[in-house]
Amino acid sequence: MNDHSYFCNYGCCSRESKINKKAKNNKYHLILEAAVKVFARQGFYQSTVAQIAKEAGVADGTIYLYFKNKDDILVHFFHYKTKQVFERFLTEVDNAESSLDKLRNLIRRHLSEFQQDRDMAILYQVGTHQIDRLAEDQIREMSKMYQDLVSEIVEVGQQEGSIRKDLYVGLVKRFILGAVDEVINTWLHSEHDYDLVSMADPLVELFVRGIGTSVS
Repeated sequence: MNDHSYFCNYGCCSRESKINKKAKNNKYHLILEAAVKVFARQGFYQSTVAQIAKEAGVADGTIYLYFKNKDDILVHFFHYKTKQVFERFLTEVDNAESSLDKLRNLIRRHLSEFQQDRDMAILYQVGTHQIDRLAEDQIREMSKMYQDLVSEIVEVGQQEGSIRKDLYVGLVKRFILGAVDEVINTWLHSEHDYDLVSMADPLVELFVRGIGTSVS
């Protein structure tokens, strides 16, 4: 599975090339990371370009050398971060042999990525419910890429005989994404700090017992 071709299949290449030109500059990354912190802390609509500039340690005018406005920062973040995280998803999937192990690796990596960057998790899981119109294309793209990857794993598993063939793949992929999202949302809103990644194995076992022909 080639990660570059995977992204090109979903019409990302032209946008990716434009963003990559800016991404070579360190300040571009600095501003994006600062924006995520501000958006997570303040909420997107309550955040200002001035606050992002202060967090990044740059002048307000510097922001506009790289982004049109606050909305543009958000769009760039979703595209850049989605590509970065999804490449790591693909690496984990490719490192496994069987379909069920691929699914385990994918879910573990998903939870790990969000645990390692709580601000990103807040923006993805909480913020998108409030700003979906601004980043609608990026959110749809993220969801489609993830669900298509799960579909591919499930379909191969059905061919292998490790996943039941009578299951409707479209339902399975939505069930998995929805369950993982809910686990992350619960973690974000919990008053108790606990290891999100520790939820991966119980979650995977739930999937396996529900869709596998046998528990491996």
